[in-house]
Amino acid sequence: MYTLTVKDDLIAQHYLTVPNCGPENEWHSHHFEIEIILESEDLNKWGYVCDIDDVKNAIDDIKNRFSDKTLNEIEAFAGLNPSVEHFARIAAEDIRNSLDDETRARCHTMHVRIWEDQEAAAQYTTTLSADA
Repeated sequence: MYTLTVKDDLIAQHYLTVPNCGPENEWHSHHFEIEIILESEDLNKWGYVCDIDDVKNAIDDIKNRFSDKTLNEIEAFAGLNPSVEHFARIAAEDIRNSLDDETRARCHTMHVRIWEDQEAAAQYTTTLSADA
């Protein structure tokens, strides 16, 4: 099994909407770190799981969509508590859709892990191949 991990960071804001979260109920920023981990049984003709630049471009799209924004105000979070768990799933869905067909066919699994600080992260795992 091969894995490829690409990571980057972004700053975004949110406030939790569940009751009694103390300071987390107030608007605040996080310096999020996002990790994309792709799994594949084999490599492409160049010896890659996939082109790292393609994954970096997908992360850049996430950064453009969420950086310096309040997650609560983004349509994808409508009706949701803007937890790091929801953020990981929403980012994974966006990244999955941006990967090319060849990468989605070869890489059967993708993990998207978002760290909201040095101590806490959430991960969302999804299958990529159409036959999975």
